[in-house]
Amino acid sequence: MSNRRFEMYEYRQVIHRMRMGQSDRAIAKSKLMGRAKCAEVRAVAKQNGWLEPGPLPGDAELTELFEAKPKANPSQESLSQPHEEKIRKWSEDGITVTAIHRTLAEQYNFPGSYSSVLRMVQRLKGQNPKATCILEFAVGEAAQVDFGAGPVIEDVFTGETVKTWIFVMTLCFSRHMYAEVVTDQKVATWLGCHRRSFEFFCGVPAKVIIDNPKCAITKACFRDPEVQRSYGEMAEGYGFLISPCPPGEPKKKGLVESGVKYVKNSWMPLRRFRTVADANAQLHAWVMETAGNRIHGTTRRKPLTVFAETERPMLRRLPDVPVELATWTRAKLHPDCHVRYEQCLYSAPFRLVHQQLWLKVTDTTVKLYHDLKLVAAHRRLVRPGSRATIDDHYPPEAIAYKTQTPQWCLRQAETVGPHCLRLVKRLFANRVMDNLRGAQGVIALGKKYGAARLEKACKRALFFDNPRYRTVKSILTQGLDQEPLDPPANVVALPSVYKHEGRFLRPAADLKTQAERRRS
Repeated sequence: MSNRRFEMYEYRQVIHRMRMGQSDRAIAKSKLMGRAKCAEVRAVAKQNGWLEPGPLPGDAELTELFEAKPKANPSQESLSQPHEEKIRKWSEDGITVTAIHRTLAEQYNFPGSYSSVLRMVQRLKGQNPKATCILEFAVGEAAQVDFGAGPVIEDVFTGETVKTWIFVMTLCFSRHMYAEVVTDQKVATWLGCHRRSFEFFCGVPAKVIIDNPKCAITKACFRDPEVQRSYGEMAEGYGFLISPCPPGEPKKKGLVESGVKYVKNSWMPLRRFRTVADANAQLHAWVMETAGNRIHGTTRRKPLTVFAETERPMLRRLPDVPVELATWTRAKLHPDCHVRYEQCLYSAPFRLVHQQLWLKVTDTTVKLYHDLKLVAAHRRLVRPGSRATIDDHYPPEAIAYKTQTPQWCLRQAETVGPHCLRLVKRLFANRVMDNLRGAQGVIALGKKYGAARLEKACKRALFFDNPRYRTVKSILTQGLDQEPLDPPANVVALPSVYKHEGRFLRPAADLKTQAERRRS
């Protein structure tokens, strides 16, 4: 019997020729069917009365008689049959036939060949074929978004080699696309590309179908995916629904997958780019001139024409007030009362140290929230290592040394009195020690004891030539500022000749008299 497979119409043609009186040899010469096969068909046709005048048999009758599979011979059972369930599971998990055969041979002493396993895998796949359906989208209903690997650009001005990606948004009805070359896939870049896409289309689709990038989906899940907070706020502002694909099923956004391949295969090859900006200029021109005016393989129409005539009026209007694009992220407040974002530091109140804060970052501002309450706001910094600090965010004892400068101490001492001002000046006149904390301490004593008592204490300390914080504090603690300011009883009054001289300085006349006495 021939191994060739015949179609049902060929069987009917052969039976018709047999009715016309042609022999098996004549049919074989026409190369329609071999003599052995003709003999088999003639026997079946004669048995069923098909050679007599009447309607020819239909496909169902011919299939039942000529395409019936022979019953399997139990003695020829496949060696892979005992391992069918294992092979089925491994094949569904995407494991290659080579790996399945090696595992069976090493762990289960499988005696069969690779071909035996291959036939089993092919039979199992034939029992459960994977089929898909084509999704139809209404005008303005949806857009699909994806990233693809872009060109590696060597900047002609800086000499820096930049790795890039291509962001593509494709409208599902018209197939018109927006594409942009970017240098990263951060949240801010993702949001910015969406904004520029909507402005390019002059409208917003009702739904945006995406994959599960970290910049959009924080937790990929078939049933309950979790959207990134920044992307969720943007969707609310522009009024579109976010529709993430199930994990591991990128084919559900096949339109943009094909669009990314089209950009990579048609636009990227044989082009040279001076900078990222130059690449984007070339890409924009290509989208409007080449991609937009091609005859699309599915719709058989020009995407730009369909967009302009049909889809653009059906897109939702852009908001009258531009939506604020903000990146939300969490950060821990460190003991120095600052959080770190992109190598820059921003302060927050000290009572929140070691707690997690929400950062809302825009192009110009950084706002810090705790329990839905705004606790700090700063101007956005750009230079790495720069710091935005509000002094009130530090505890009072930590900020005192920074805010209570020598000038501040002198102003406060002047309000207390002249003796206090003189004592503080004496402290700052020291050429060896930095007495700023001592001066701050002297000023602080006025809060506890009052300005009047502090002034008297400073006067007493100066009288005894001991202008120190410890001395002033001791005088106030012991109440000595209330005592009369008299010299001690054991102090010998100096002659009037010493009043205008130094304390340990002797007049020249005394030294001369003493020298004369020694000579005599």
